Amino acid sequence: MATSPSVPELVATAQIAASASMDHIAQILNAMDGQNGTDARIEDLRAATVALELIAIDTFSLFEARSQHHFKRGPFSRKLTALLTASRKNDLANRLHQYYLAINVLKHGIGLIDVTVAGFFDGLATTILDAYNFLEKP
Repeated sequence: MATSPSVPELVATAQIAASASMDHIAQILNAMDGQNGTDARIEDLRAATVALELIAIDTFSLFEARSQHHFKRGPFSRKLTALLTASRKNDLANRLHQYYLAINVLKHGIGLIDVTVAGFFDGLATTILDAYNFLEKP
């Protein structure tokens, strides 16, 4: 049986998928050329954006699931943020908390987070990898 991909491998795969979604979104917006799009284009844009949202949710959720073993119980992100703060990794703690909040809104809210903003997914990926490296350091 094959081993499960590591967190960095999962993030790399997610970045490829996110990049493809962002390219598709850019193509749709370019075809709309600043005009109101047809119903079909608007639906394509919505579907591509939802796909990107799901990639972000899945990536963060997989990171949490794969890293939960570092803590006995309780809210993973809260405990990791506290550990980062205690270790004087305040910038990473803040980034992790902000992405945790954004992902939580994506899971439970509607239309409040724009994942198509330049740098959103790359920032998420970098934050996850930085937190993973912090947890996995020898």
